[in-house]
Amino acid sequence: MGAVTSPPAAVRRSAGDGAPRVLRVAGPLVEIACAEGVAMHDVVLLGEDRLPAEAVAIRGDVVTVQAYEYTGGMAPGGPARPRGGPLTVRLGPGLLGGVFDGLLRPLAQAGDLLEAGGRAAKADGRTWPFTPRVAEGARVAAGDVLGDVGASVPLRVLVPPGRSGTLTWVAPAGDLAEDAVVAVVDGYEVRMAQDWPVRRPRPVRERLPAVVPLHTGQRAVDLLFPVARGSTVAVPGGFGTGKTMLLQQIAKWCDADVIVYVGCGERGNEMADVIEELSALTDPRTGGRLSQRTVTVANTSNMPMMARETSVHTGATVAEYFRDMGLDVVVIADSTSRWAEALREFASRMGELPAEEGYPARLASELAAFYERAAAVRTLGGATGSVTVIGAVSPPGGDLTEPVTAHTERFVRCLWSLDRDLAYARHYPAISWADSFSRDAAALAARHARAGDPGWAERRGRVAELLAEADRLADLVELVGVTALPPRERVSVLAGRLLREGLVQQNALSPSDAYCTPGKTAALADAVLAVIDRCAALADSGARADAVEAVDLTPLLRAREEAGPGDTAPVAAARDTVLARLGELA
Repeated sequence: MGAVTSPPAAVRRSAGDGAPRVLRVAGPLVEIACAEGVAMHDVVLLGEDRLPAEAVAIRGDVVTVQAYEYTGGMAPGGPARPRGGPLTVRLGPGLLGGVFDGLLRPLAQAGDLLEAGGRAAKADGRTWPFTPRVAEGARVAAGDVLGDVGASVPLRVLVPPGRSGTLTWVAPAGDLAEDAVVAVVDGYEVRMAQDWPVRRPRPVRERLPAVVPLHTGQRAVDLLFPVARGSTVAVPGGFGTGKTMLLQQIAKWCDADVIVYVGCGERGNEMADVIEELSALTDPRTGGRLSQRTVTVANTSNMPMMARETSVHTGATVAEYFRDMGLDVVVIADSTSRWAEALREFASRMGELPAEEGYPARLASELAAFYERAAAVRTLGGATGSVTVIGAVSPPGGDLTEPVTAHTERFVRCLWSLDRDLAYARHYPAISWADSFSRDAAALAARHARAGDPGWAERRGRVAELLAEADRLADLVELVGVTALPPRERVSVLAGRLLREGLVQQNALSPSDAYCTPGKTAALADAVLAVIDRCAALADSGARADAVEAVDLTPLLRAREEAGPGDTAPVAAARDTVLARLGELA
């Protein structure tokens, strides 16, 4: 925080003329004299550069604001211009494939540099094909579809919330800019792009139960800790445990329509690497660039604290905009820990009473408000859409008992806890089957049963049980050695290795194993379980444990990489080969 600049007497006198003026500058914390016209969370433009700031405290005619940008060079006496409303962002088809800052201002248009006080979402001259779907004279209500927009993802122009009436004019089919008027509803001009406050959730008709699985292509997730569309996930893990790799794989392979990637407080070089990789990745669904259906909000650690705090709300607002079109959206926030650190810094500047580890007492409610924006919904227009929120948590020193991680676990439906030992053993994904959970599993089991896979729940339960048993025996094996165990427990140790190496582990760099369809996941799980059952039967029948352990199980372990992402025949062949070898011991 910079040195406090006190307002001279002349500035105080000039503030008495009614014109809003800057009184004091303390880094990003600025006090202005404003007798009226400012409410909490309203945006105020500061100085000649019109730097955006947000009102965070009002005491009489003195308003305290937090600037979203660097305030170097600002002095008392400068002008302050209230905008008369909260921070809003412009939502339109130009978001897809773009990289934006925390206020949704495009970064790529100015050589990755923003001018001071630059407006959000400037028109860039691009046009999109528009096709009307309603005729003039029709009655329309909020959420109704006015027309289709051709983009990398099929988009729609909707009647804005709170508007309804008679459609008096609609644009003919053709190419239109984002700021073009596409229809007039009872005198209100509906444009292709719409403005919306970032902290206000967009309205829906109703929230629906989250019962449709979000397939991520990662076996450890889809089998053991599945997530439903419209649910919430936390991914805690210390440095080097593979959070970014896992989130990138989910962004690439999950079956969502749109990905909103929020880099909240990331180091600049890490964020640049993420953007570069997303731009280079091929979208497996369309064959084009993955970035064409991705919106990236890049808010690095050197950007002002207030912009970092706002960035997650900006990402959620963008996701709700696409959700209202009937699309399934995934928001990836990396990381919510740095967002919470921005809350702590803000609370300290405002003199709020600190709670655990200096975080504000409202930390839990702020986390809950963010994750509550995830939902499967029926939109105002009657379509179904969803927003799934996946938030990475970076606990200092890997301490999962620190406040951000502990509070986050209370509000999310799924937890994918990353294990340091697995990560250092080059086991990807390093999701701990002992410390993770999924509260969506029961609902998704019923969905799988209705979809033709009634054995999904039993398969998942057996895999989890065998992994837990292998973990229980691991400490004993380190003390006395595996040869000291009874034959059945030696089979349990072998079962744990088969499940880890042949099923749960994946190779993110392999074209065959980076992504796995639900059919291949089920085939691999059934094959490994069949081999484990045969080994257990041999041990019960008196076969020597070392003879069972000596059987070459390599075909089964290689099946996950030798079979294509959706191939099940090679998996069945590997299973039969191993079972035949085990049959020779009978």
